Amino acid sequence: MKKTFILKAVTCCAAACSLLTGTSYAADNDTATVTMEISAINEIAVSGNPSALLINSASLGSGPQSVNDTTTSYSLTTNETTQKITGSLDSDMPAETTLTIDLLAPSGGVSAGPTIMTSSAQDLVTSIETVNQAGIQISYTFGATSDAGIIASFQRVVTYTLTTEP
Repeated sequence: MKKTFILKAVTCCAAACSLLTGTSYAADNDTATVTMEISAINEIAVSGNPSALLINSASLGSGPQSVNDTTTSYSLTTNETTQKITGSLDSDMPAETTLTIDLLAPSGGVSAGPTIMTSSAQDLVTSIETVNQAGIQISYTFGATSDAGIIASFQRVVTYTLTTEP
């Protein structure tokens, strides 16, 4: 019985010493190299299309009343600095009509304010730094002069681009 107790005590003492010194008698190790990278992330998305913009009234002695829609928004994510948002139409507007777009700026950005759109890229928001923001308001305004006459329903596609400022 004494021998068994002594053997158990020696075994327990050896195990405790092994834990305290960090020595492991049956250990093996290896290493792994983990390669990581973060690429440029520049994403913009629009929440949807605005309602149809229908000009159907005017104040007496004045031209047709412009119509406005603020029901859509945009979201963006960028991990780069000095970014801007441009906008362009797929084709120019009919004579004597305008489509004006006003994008509110994300945190830290600068809105160009109401901008008359053409088929050439127009700066809508500048000075965008790293940001993740959703639900930023877009305002679309359709205007016309009396000289525009009657124009059947038509559409324009607006392309928004998040790009680096020069």
